Amino acid sequence: MTETVYDRLRDQLDQYSVGFPKTQSGVEMQILRMLFTPEEAEMYLKLSMMLEAPDTVAQRIGQDTETVTATLERMAEKGLVFRIRGKESKKYGAAPFVVGIYEYQVGRMDRELAQLVDAYMEEAFAGQASQQVVPMRTIPVQRSIGVSWPVAPYEDAKQIILSKDKLAVTRCICRVQKGLIDQGCDKPVEVCFMAGSHAQYYVDKKMGRWVSREEALEILDRCEEAGLVPQPFNAKNPGGMCNCCGDCCGMLRSLKKHPRPAEMVVSNYYARVDPDLCSGCEICLNRCQMEAIRVGDDGIAQVNKNRCIGCGLCVTTCSTGAMHLEPKPEDLRREPPDTGRETMMELAQKRGKSLIPLASTTPA
Repeated sequence: MTETVYDRLRDQLDQYSVGFPKTQSGVEMQILRMLFTPEEAEMYLKLSMMLEAPDTVAQRIGQDTETVTATLERMAEKGLVFRIRGKESKKYGAAPFVVGIYEYQVGRMDRELAQLVDAYMEEAFAGQASQQVVPMRTIPVQRSIGVSWPVAPYEDAKQIILSKDKLAVTRCICRVQKGLIDQGCDKPVEVCFMAGSHAQYYVDKKMGRWVSREEALEILDRCEEAGLVPQPFNAKNPGGMCNCCGDCCGMLRSLKKHPRPAEMVVSNYYARVDPDLCSGCEICLNRCQMEAIRVGDDGIAQVNKNRCIGCGLCVTTCSTGAMHLEPKPEDLRREPPDTGRETMMELAQKRGKSLIPLASTTPA
């Protein structure tokens, strides 16, 4: 069978983040053909994750600047590449499928694409993602951390918000996608934060809106009340933070498929029950997104540490104070990389991949 530009595009996307694996049904090819024209697919293959100006790309690939500029701008508007605006110029770079192109469809997703993505998640994507550390990390919800130990700023959702000069909020792509196929939940939708250049990209494309720190903190409070898990990108200085549910979120759904989610997610806490205080009310069972809690024959809640991802949702609604979070032992604690790029490099290495475009490594 002759290799098409879409075959090469799939292989390239599979290099980045959690990958874009091949399926038996070929549903991933339907997604790519819906999103990319052949010309756009060819252009994507000529890009890297390093941001470049159109004239630089044009000179490198031997095409005229006007054509390259028009193609890249169209792709940025379609959410197929990332774009950053300078005072006098724009730069573009390849985006992974997740976190990236999929999320950038929040303003363009329709029922047909939502159905294709859901089928793909079930057949291949969730299965592969559940076998590796995901690009997001779980941090405790507010009010679930005790005062007896220090909390790093990158593990404090409030401090992440307060540290950002520019903040935008957007709708959760997972809840949007699930809602389009009549499988949505009743959780809040406008709950995902972007900072810096990512925030500017979302606002420029009318996928999100600017918010003050005060409004962002109010949204965080509503997310906690609704039982959503705060998940920033796995870096000390994250460019975004989602608030996720186990019903719709691709990352949490992937983790739930694994017998030991605690090993896959980057989280430094786990929940513990004080049996003398537990009333067996079972509220924590409904709050837990990983099905990590059960009530034993003695009527006391029990936490499965292999499944607990340390979000603390069970803590904030425990009326008796029986539930609390504890930090994991030092040998099990993990510090996130400094930057998102380091995270992408780490993910690629663990999957035996490289961030170098395949076209650059393939002999002419």
